[in-house]
Amino acid sequence: MTRIETYDTTLRDGAQGEGVNFSLEDKLLIARRLDDLGFDYVEGGYPLSNPKDAEFFQKLAEKPLKNSKACAFGMTRRKGISAADDPGMKSLLDAQAPVITIVGKTSDFHAKEVLGVSLDENLAMIRETVSFLCEQGREVIYDAEHFFDGWKANPDYAAQTIQAAAESGAKIIVMCDTNGGSLPTDIVSITQQAGSKIDKPLGIHTHNDCELAVANSLASIAAGAVHVQGTINGLGERCGNADLISVIANLALKKEGYEVLDSTSTKTGGVEHLTELSRYVYEIANMHTRNGQAFVGPSAFAHKGGMHVHAVTKVASSYEHIDPAAVGNERRILVSELSGRSNIIALATKHNVQNDKRLMNSILKQVVDLENQGYQFEAAEGSFDLLVKRAAGTYKPHFELVQYHTSVVSRGGEPITEATVKLLINDQLHHEVAEGDGPVNALDAALRKALNEHYPTLNDMQLVDYKVRVINSDAATAARVRVVIESRDNEDNWGTVGVHENVIEASWAALVDSIEYKLCKEE
Repeated sequence: MTRIETYDTTLRDGAQGEGVNFSLEDKLLIARRLDDLGFDYVEGGYPLSNPKDAEFFQKLAEKPLKNSKACAFGMTRRKGISAADDPGMKSLLDAQAPVITIVGKTSDFHAKEVLGVSLDENLAMIRETVSFLCEQGREVIYDAEHFFDGWKANPDYAAQTIQAAAESGAKIIVMCDTNGGSLPTDIVSITQQAGSKIDKPLGIHTHNDCELAVANSLASIAAGAVHVQGTINGLGERCGNADLISVIANLALKKEGYEVLDSTSTKTGGVEHLTELSRYVYEIANMHTRNGQAFVGPSAFAHKGGMHVHAVTKVASSYEHIDPAAVGNERRILVSELSGRSNIIALATKHNVQNDKRLMNSILKQVVDLENQGYQFEAAEGSFDLLVKRAAGTYKPHFELVQYHTSVVSRGGEPITEATVKLLINDQLHHEVAEGDGPVNALDAALRKALNEHYPTLNDMQLVDYKVRVINSDAATAARVRVVIESRDNEDNWGTVGVHENVIEASWAALVDSIEYKLCKEE
């Protein structure tokens, strides 16, 4: 087995992505989660660049990582100054990280035109920086910036730069596809050529500008690299970095002969926690998950077509390349107008009505008819569950609407929204009024005031998302709208849907379904 080292740079390179901003606490939480899963290296940032990164390393020094090595990132010494006198070197040493990653210029063009130094001075900067840090007892990883572009333009000089780093004590030489423009064939060829020039392990660091970062990382590993850098979910500047989630899953589950992550912790080295890790980072970063993300996305093992569902319920591998549980994900059966009876049967199993063919056909017809009106049940499993109960005759509503009313008035230049609901609950009339940040929020508040006395478990439930979409925009202000509400309690999440020309009525329908689903699932 070939052990592949995993180097995560989410907290530094990933943080350079548009819309990504980690607080100090965010960075510490992510670092410790990566540590728990057995990543080999966790890069925390450049301590000279900002106080937050400097404080991050101070916190880690007080409570070090258990399994991973913390890495401080920096650049070669400045031109015309010794490494010992360079403030960047001082900040790297003050960070007390056991590993320091140094980035240096590989391309003769970048050395002369961007850095503004001679080619010999660039080599001296690499040698002196790596040597100085090694002498201070640090493990040094050398990131060869613009490596593949530099090699294509001037392979002799590019080879000299990595030889300088290797001879000066760098433990690993990392080849960086900084502009993300290389193809796998280039990666393989140049990795093999570079491997013949130095007697040190090679690593790979790719960007995703051609949507090949994962493929290029795997290609370099196949050609001899034993260390891979990237970010969780592929976060990063421009089009992002290699997604370590996909790289690790491919190495652990698809390619033979590789060992990745902490193999002592679990059979697959923590790979079964990749979905959890992916969503954890999205949550910390306050970003939406990518439904179609390979291996860990909500749609990665989602089946919608009737033929697919019919096959996958018989033999999972017929339409799934791996067991979803291997990466901590799960199979999802979707319902839509494209569904067949197999979809309905798969989702109706928990109600023990799957053998009633007439009922299954009736449910399918209702789904098709409702989706033709604008409903969508893919993200509204709560509403679909209630549809099955209604069709089977097992649904009993927990309350009955008599009347609701909403109003918005301007008071002192600020809009004030009020909602009134009249409900029958156990043959008792309840009349409640509440204010909110909008009509739906006010209706939710009034509805809960009326119901909480009878159903106190609703206190555990909250609305977490609210989406509105115009279905037939050509009808202008008379267009039908679809409202999807996502709710959650202490156990799970569920979605509900409502459709109407009036957005308040559509919202009410989705809101009522969300509460009814909560109450039904607890019975």
